[in-house]
Amino acid sequence: MKKLRKTQANKLDEFIEDHLLPHREFRRQVNEAIDIICTFLKETCFQEAAHPFRVSKVVKGGSSGKGTTLKDLSDADLVVFLTNLTSFQENFEHRVRFIKEIRRQLEAYQREKTFEVEFEVLKQRKRKRRALSFVLRSPWFCQGVKFDVLPAFDALAKYSQSQAQVTEDYKPNPQIYVQLIQECENLRREGEFSPCFTELQRAFLKERPAKLKSLIRLVKHWYQQCKMKHKNNLPPQYALELLTVYAWEQGGAKPEFSTAQGFRTVLELILKHQDLCIYWKKYYDTENSIIRQYLKKQLAKPRPVILDPADPTGNVAGKDAYSWERLAQAALVWLDYPCFKKWDGSPVGSWDVSPQEHSDLMFQAYDFRQHYRPSPGIQFHGGASPQVEENWTCTIL
Repeated sequence: MKKLRKTQANKLDEFIEDHLLPHREFRRQVNEAIDIICTFLKETCFQEAAHPFRVSKVVKGGSSGKGTTLKDLSDADLVVFLTNLTSFQENFEHRVRFIKEIRRQLEAYQREKTFEVEFEVLKQRKRKRRALSFVLRSPWFCQGVKFDVLPAFDALAKYSQSQAQVTEDYKPNPQIYVQLIQECENLRREGEFSPCFTELQRAFLKERPAKLKSLIRLVKHWYQQCKMKHKNNLPPQYALELLTVYAWEQGGAKPEFSTAQGFRTVLELILKHQDLCIYWKKYYDTENSIIRQYLKKQLAKPRPVILDPADPTGNVAGKDAYSWERLAQAALVWLDYPCFKKWDGSPVGSWDVSPQEHSDLMFQAYDFRQHYRPSPGIQFHGGASPQVEENWTCTIL
């Protein structure tokens, strides 16, 4: 952490290049490990099972899929899409069964020494029962590669006439979200099925400029350092990734920009966490009355609200307001460090992120007014005030 906090603002790009970008050889090794597991899952897993479910495809998600992996931080999400699942509820009901079956077959193959690698299944945490976690090791890898394997219902395929490639411009059939909303409300499992939308999450970020991904890496590195101090009592990392995308989009969405300004803008937004209300209409069809009314309800929830761009039921900001307080206190301290100072000691500026005009459009469309709740009494130091308005709500149009 000392390396980053002592880095001058004009040296942040160099810091990212030297300390955060994964080496090409490391990426190759991780991809080899992923190929080994994907081949097993697609060609072997469930082939002899009595149940009718089979693997249709395996999609790499998480940081590896989106191209924002940190150096030497080797983890990957592998989402296993299954045939013959027709609903999110079925996914939920059979998930434990699928995970046990995948684990059993992996262990059997290891005993038969079919794999050229070894793996260790990690102890399942209660809150992560939707995934099988294990570490893959090999003489050819510098270190173990951690995987989370998540069985999922292929909702996009159900409402598509063909297996269209999910790109940045892909528009899902609104019935996907209608079904998701109705089933999540019945099951009381909002945000539970985000792995089903991994392809959309990946497409949302994958084609973004390289420098934005580098800024995301910087924010993630800062977050990981804060997490070492506060254990797990911080907001989800995904919320910080989306907050970085939002700051960049509202700050001009330019492929080239000042990394220090972008970094500062994200930390200032964290200080305004009690006002955060961010969502994207990229994949949601707000002309559909069910989706529109559900979004209205989501946006009326206590702040912060950061909706998963691929899953309107998922508020990735979490429900723990105190976790944002802790992160805001850390951000406040950091704003006085050299990484936010110019060569003459004056503070770098931040982007003019002022989303009020967009929220006005959203209010008109949804006939909805946000009741302002003051932000906590956190004061800015370093001679610069945040370039954000109070009572602000964000919508990316």
